[in-house]
Amino acid sequence: MSEKEARESSGSPPAGAVTVSDIQELMRRKDEIEAQIKANYDVLESQKGVGMNEPLVDCEGYPRADVDLYQVRTARHNIVCLQNDHKAVMKQVEEALHQLHARDKEKQARDMAEAHREAMSRGLGPSLSPPQPFAKVNSISAGSPASIAGLQVDDEIVEFGSVNTQNFQSLQNIGSVVQHSEGKPLNVTVIRRGEKQQLRLVPSRWAGKGLLGCNIIPLQR
Repeated sequence: MSEKEARESSGSPPAGAVTVSDIQELMRRKDEIEAQIKANYDVLESQKGVGMNEPLVDCEGYPRADVDLYQVRTARHNIVCLQNDHKAVMKQVEEALHQLHARDKEKQARDMAEAHREAMSRGLGPSLSPPQPFAKVNSISAGSPASIAGLQVDDEIVEFGSVNTQNFQSLQNIGSVVQHSEGKPLNVTVIRRGEKQQLRLVPSRWAGKGLLGCNIIPLQR
């Protein structure tokens, strides 16, 4: 089997070509596996509360008559297989996030270099004042659209879709942009540890509340 075929059979996106939709698909598969694991544990619970390790024979060594042995064995086998699948999917998510963030970092470096060259060619030089942030990220939920996009706690937002320092009035501005952009990528520019970062955030439904999975607070101006 070739490397390409191996990737396709495992569901992993091609190296260097990871997209946000690839990661969302992996997260969807993760949620499906977790739901299947729970369903199989529910089967065990329905059988006199039998878990993964309780004996299926009585004190005399005979098969227990108070449980459905086939259902219990099948559920236990499914749980073991699904837990292995879950571990594999989580590894794929981690690798895909690493690839996506590494590529975004390279693009940011190119964009910043191009902006610097353009500023120099226009005679603006390095004296350009950086844009002022109007809001700050103070919490992010794991596995959320915000986390997948690469947002981090303490990122200071200078641009969120069409919202920027000049037109920002309240968090309702951001909320309105999010509600009208479900499933669509938004350009988000933040200041992180003194450096400008450009991210692509796709507001979407996920396991938690809202479409972002992060909390944003306004900054005093």
